[in-house]
Amino acid sequence: MRYVISELYVGQSAEFTKTISESDVYLFAGITGDHNPMHVNDIYAKQSRYKERICHGMLSSSLISTVIGTKLPGNGSIYVEQDLVFKAPVLFGDTISAIVEITEIDIEKNRVKLRTYCKNQDGTIVLDGYAVVIPPKYVESRW
Repeated sequence: MRYVISELYVGQSAEFTKTISESDVYLFAGITGDHNPMHVNDIYAKQSRYKERICHGMLSSSLISTVIGTKLPGNGSIYVEQDLVFKAPVLFGDTISAIVEITEIDIEKNRVKLRTYCKNQDGTIVLDGYAVVIPPKYVESRW
């Protein structure tokens, strides 16, 4: 999927859904080096405010990047800015939907502002924010 700025409109949206597994969290910890015991140590996490391990906030927020880079605006998009507020923990086994919705379009600067948020299977918003992206310039892929 790939949209150039002239094909975009305010209110347009897209989403990506994924169930977060224990292996997702361990792989993310290995890739990033973030071995915070809240994510990888069950005994430690049981003594925390959540009473169980939670997903890295940046793992759940990275699902927004999936939507931007593959669906809206899609292949070739460039992330310029992201603001996030983490509202609730993401637990192992939660099914998270990352949603982006176009709120502003600046044709002259070739920039799009998006509301970005993730919600779990119960509809609870677990993170909320906005992003600014540069959509691709060309419709056809040269790759």
